[in-house]
Amino acid sequence: MTEKAFDAIMAGLRDAVAFAEGDTTRGTVSTVEVPLVDVKAARTRLGLSQPAFARTFGVSVATVRNWEQHRRRPQGAARILLNIIALNPEVAVQAITDARRSGTTADPAP
Repeated sequence: MTEKAFDAIMAGLRDAVAFAEGDTTRGTVSTVEVPLVDVKAARTRLGLSQPAFARTFGVSVATVRNWEQHRRRPQGAARILLNIIALNPEVAVQAITDARRSGTTADPAP
Protein backbone atom coordinates (compact mmCIF):
# COMPACT_ATOMS: atom_id res chain seq x y z
CA MET A 1 0.00 0.00 0.00
CA THR A 2 1.31 3.42 -0.85
CA GLU A 3 1.76 6.10 1.75
CA LYS A 4 -0.82 8.23 -0.07
CA ALA A 5 -3.43 5.46 0.10
CA PHE A 6 -2.64 4.80 3.75
CA ASP A 7 -3.02 8.50 4.60
CA ALA A 8 -6.38 8.66 2.80
CA ILE A 9 -7.65 5.59 4.68
CA MET A 10 -6.46 6.99 8.02
CA ALA A 11 -8.12 10.35 7.31
CA GLY A 12 -11.38 8.55 6.56
CA LEU A 13 -11.05 6.52 9.73
CA ARG A 14 -10.42 9.65 11.80
CA ASP A 15 -13.50 11.27 10.23
CA ALA A 16 -15.60 8.20 11.00
CA VAL A 17 -14.48 8.11 14.63
CA ALA A 18 -15.08 11.85 15.02
CA PHE A 19 -18.55 11.51 13.49
CA ALA A 20 -19.37 8.57 15.78
CA GLU A 21 -18.31 10.73 18.73
CA GLY A 22 -20.70 13.51 17.70
CA ASP A 23 -18.77 15.74 15.29
CA THR A 24 -21.39 15.93 12.55
CA THR A 25 -19.23 18.29 10.47
CA ARG A 26 -17.02 15.34 9.46
CA GLY A 27 -19.60 13.15 7.78
CA THR A 28 -23.05 12.93 6.32
CA VAL A 29 -25.99 10.67 6.95
CA SER A 30 -28.21 9.59 4.10
CA THR A 31 -31.52 7.91 4.82
CA VAL A 32 -34.08 6.49 2.50
CA GLU A 33 -37.64 6.31 3.72
CA VAL A 34 -39.41 3.21 2.48
CA PRO A 35 -43.09 3.30 3.37
CA LEU A 36 -44.77 0.51 5.28
CA VAL A 37 -46.94 -1.78 3.20
CA ASP A 38 -50.31 -3.31 3.97
CA VAL A 39 -49.08 -6.87 3.49
CA LYS A 40 -52.54 -8.41 3.64
CA ALA A 41 -53.82 -6.06 0.93
CA ALA A 42 -50.82 -6.84 -1.29
CA ARG A 43 -51.27 -10.58 -0.76
CA THR A 44 -55.03 -10.38 -1.38
CA ARG A 45 -54.45 -8.36 -4.56
CA LEU A 46 -52.36 -11.27 -5.85
CA GLY A 47 -55.07 -13.73 -4.84
CA LEU A 48 -52.63 -15.78 -2.75
CA SER A 49 -53.14 -17.54 0.55
CA GLN A 50 -50.63 -16.83 3.30
CA PRO A 51 -48.74 -20.10 2.60
CA ALA A 52 -48.65 -19.42 -1.16
CA PHE A 53 -47.48 -15.84 -0.62
CA ALA A 54 -44.78 -17.03 1.78
CA ARG A 55 -43.59 -19.69 -0.67
CA THR A 56 -43.63 -17.31 -3.63
CA PHE A 57 -41.59 -14.61 -1.92
CA GLY A 58 -39.30 -16.78 0.19
CA VAL A 59 -40.47 -16.04 3.71
CA SER A 60 -42.11 -18.20 6.35
CA VAL A 61 -45.86 -18.32 6.85
CA ALA A 62 -45.27 -17.15 10.42
CA THR A 63 -43.49 -14.06 9.07
CA VAL A 64 -46.43 -13.25 6.78
CA ARG A 65 -48.86 -13.67 9.69
CA ASN A 66 -46.74 -11.48 11.96
CA TRP A 67 -46.62 -8.75 9.32
CA GLU A 68 -50.34 -8.93 8.67
CA GLN A 69 -51.22 -8.88 12.37
CA HIS A 70 -48.73 -6.04 13.00
CA ARG A 71 -46.72 -8.02 15.53
CA ARG A 72 -43.65 -7.38 13.38
CA ARG A 73 -42.73 -4.79 10.79
CA PRO A 74 -40.86 -5.75 7.64
CA GLN A 75 -37.38 -4.27 7.50
CA GLY A 76 -34.65 -3.79 4.92
CA ALA A 77 -34.90 -5.75 1.69
CA ALA A 78 -38.21 -7.34 2.72
CA ARG A 79 -39.78 -3.92 3.07
CA ILE A 80 -38.52 -2.88 -0.34
CA LEU A 81 -39.76 -6.11 -1.95
CA LEU A 82 -43.16 -5.67 -0.33
CA ASN A 83 -43.37 -2.16 -1.77
CA ILE A 84 -42.62 -3.54 -5.23
CA ILE A 85 -45.26 -6.23 -4.74
CA ALA A 86 -47.81 -3.65 -3.59
CA LEU A 87 -47.08 -1.22 -6.43
CA ASN A 88 -46.63 -3.69 -9.26
CA PRO A 89 -47.30 -7.28 -8.22
CA GLU A 90 -47.20 -8.63 -11.75
CA VAL A 91 -43.64 -7.40 -12.23
CA ALA A 92 -42.53 -8.91 -8.91
CA VAL A 93 -44.05 -12.30 -9.72
CA GLN A 94 -42.67 -12.23 -13.28
CA ALA A 95 -39.15 -11.42 -12.02
CA ILE A 96 -39.25 -14.34 -9.60
CA THR A 97 -40.65 -16.67 -12.27
CA ASP A 98 -37.96 -15.62 -14.75
CA ALA A 99 -35.21 -16.07 -12.16
CA ARG A 100 -36.41 -19.57 -11.35
CA ARG A 101 -36.63 -20.53 -15.02
CA SER A 102 -33.16 -19.24 -15.77
CA GLY A 103 -31.67 -20.92 -12.73
CA THR A 104 -30.41 -17.67 -11.21
CA THR A 105 -32.02 -18.44 -7.88
CA ALA A 106 -31.20 -21.18 -5.41
CA ASP A 107 -34.83 -21.31 -4.32
CA PRO A 108 -36.36 -24.66 -5.31
CA ALA A 109 -39.96 -23.47 -4.85
CA PRO A 110 -42.23 -23.69 -7.89
